[in-house]
Amino acid sequence: MAVDPFPADEEHGPGQPRPTGLLDLLSVAAVALDTEGRIVFWTPQAEELFGYNADDALGRYAARLLVRPEHLQTVITLFSEVLETSRSRAGAFPVRHKDGTSRLTEFRTMRLLDDLGDVYALGIAADHNLLQRVETDLALCERLISQSPIGLALMDPELRYLLVNPALERIDGIPAEEHIGRHLSETLSFFDVGTVESCLRQVMATGTPLLDQYCVGRPPGDPDSDHAWSLSFYRLEDPGGRILGAAASVVDVTERHRAASEADRARRRLALIAEASTRVGTSLEVEQTARELADIATPMLADLVVVDVLDSALACRRMRRPENGPELFRALALKAARPTVALRAADAPGAVAAYGGDRLVTLCVHTGRPVLVRHVGPQDLPRIARDAEAGALLAQAGVHSYLAVPLIAHGEVLGALDLKRFRNPLPFDEDDVVLAGELAGRAAVAIDNARWFQSVRNTALTLQRSLLPDRPAHHTGLELAFRYQPAQATSEVGGDWYDVIPLADDKTALVVGDVMGNGIDAAATMGRLRTATCAYADLDLAPGSVLQHLDKITCDLEHYIVTCVYAVYDPRTGRCTLANAGHLPPALARHGRAPTLLDLPTGAPLGVGGVGFEATTVQLHSGDLLVLYTDGLVETRHHAIDDRLHALLGYLDEPGRPLEETCDLLLHGLRHPDDHDDVALLVARAL
Repeated sequence: MAVDPFPADEEHGPGQPRPTGLLDLLSVAAVALDTEGRIVFWTPQAEELFGYNADDALGRYAARLLVRPEHLQTVITLFSEVLETSRSRAGAFPVRHKDGTSRLTEFRTMRLLDDLGDVYALGIAADHNLLQRVETDLALCERLISQSPIGLALMDPELRYLLVNPALERIDGIPAEEHIGRHLSETLSFFDVGTVESCLRQVMATGTPLLDQYCVGRPPGDPDSDHAWSLSFYRLEDPGGRILGAAASVVDVTERHRAASEADRARRRLALIAEASTRVGTSLEVEQTARELADIATPMLADLVVVDVLDSALACRRMRRPENGPELFRALALKAARPTVALRAADAPGAVAAYGGDRLVTLCVHTGRPVLVRHVGPQDLPRIARDAEAGALLAQAGVHSYLAVPLIAHGEVLGALDLKRFRNPLPFDEDDVVLAGELAGRAAVAIDNARWFQSVRNTALTLQRSLLPDRPAHHTGLELAFRYQPAQATSEVGGDWYDVIPLADDKTALVVGDVMGNGIDAAATMGRLRTATCAYADLDLAPGSVLQHLDKITCDLEHYIVTCVYAVYDPRTGRCTLANAGHLPPALARHGRAPTLLDLPTGAPLGVGGVGFEATTVQLHSGDLLVLYTDGLVETRHHAIDDRLHALLGYLDEPGRPLEETCDLLLHGLRHPDDHDDVALLVARAL
């Protein structure tokens, strides 16, 4: 922005030039006297100051015009000294104004010599009160600028420094004298100089100040920490409106910035803990809970998260933790904020690895306390990584901070939450330790519940499978296939069962039943009823009679209701006699005919007591398919039972399909991942 050093005066008012500088502001008057003391030069400012115009003043003796009689001798003496000694004199002196009043005026007098050798006295004058006010303002400005804790800078229109105060010296670390004449971009290396320059040019173009512009950077005096400043910009003009440049103020608001950052971090931590309460522990699956913990901790808490659980804890074996020595960990979850070679340094989920007693994760589970390494160095990596190769990968990824927090539930250490930072430049601190401990504590309780639930569930499932029959031997006139499938969702094992019982005269009993309830008790009850069914079947009782005896036994079992279908097939006659105790009807599929549900008297469930059970006989021809099943195959929470039974029949449109394939087709077609009931399925084909 080029500036004309001698701009033309602009009209300030009718016939009056507008003030353009300090001299105009002070209205400095000039008066010249000859050796006789007569006025020979009189400026318009002199008229403004003393009230006399040029016609009134020129040619008159200055002393008689401007000085009161009591001061006359003093003025004559001073006037003679100036002309004789060439010494200038300065001071305040009362001058008589045209209106008759005395005005205290600041004078500086000096001798002038023209080219002819004539001598004159020049007096430069200004109103004393006005000058004193300007001097006071200047002194105040100087003190404010030099002693202010706010950094201040004045710049010319080309954004070169004209003035810098000591506070700004301390901010940018450059002495004030080294700023002068330099461009803004040469000193503010830690600011966004482009944005600052743009703001300054906008202010100079519009005249509108820009206030409290927030800026964050790292100054040369503290390159490891963020500092914050509030910048304000103003346009500088002279009294005539000429643009002189711009002023910038820089206020250090680092403490406020850090307090706000801490408050924001605290809010985000609380939000993360609140989010963890809804996102961690949504299921009774150990692996899923570990994945939820890793997901919630990435990336806000760490760039790389590993959830390691002691193998003995997963097996629900309480072991006394040694003070030192190795530990066997199973990695359950691994999550990184972004792709990184550090993933290759961690154990894959499901992998089991032994870590020596000198490893930090082992120390964490032995002591039950967090292990924090704020600044990871080469000497720390061997204690963090599983081996030298993994340590090299962590170093390559730039891991600079490490934290391990124990997973503790009900006083038992289950494993550790392993956290690393390589993208986040901040090291872990005590607040991170508290946050990680809170997340780990919540997750540990969920993992503890899940592992015990899975242990009980596995026990019940093992018991139930042990109580179900092995693959049946050959039965005359029948081809058989069966399946048992526990609930696919995280619920307990139920009491569904099936059985194939050989009878006299090549007959075969087919049984499918369902004990209402779940868990070990339901599995044990199922085992008792299956044993009783085998015993009554061996007596060659009719199906209705067998169900009546089972009903009496079930009545003696507390709080249990059981449904059951009992069928006896005679291959010599092809007749199949069935009785139903509150169970879903079997399905029958025949060649050339649409599959159908058998119309059996439903009967009451076992355990009601005092009811009879009617039997129904169905003729089975060669190739006919009889399907017995429990309600877990067709019942869902979202569909009508009639629709589901119709879907079942749709899968039986080809009775000639291999029985094993039929079983798989029914289970895959009708079951869903969120099903909360187990299934017993028995398929028989007449030969």
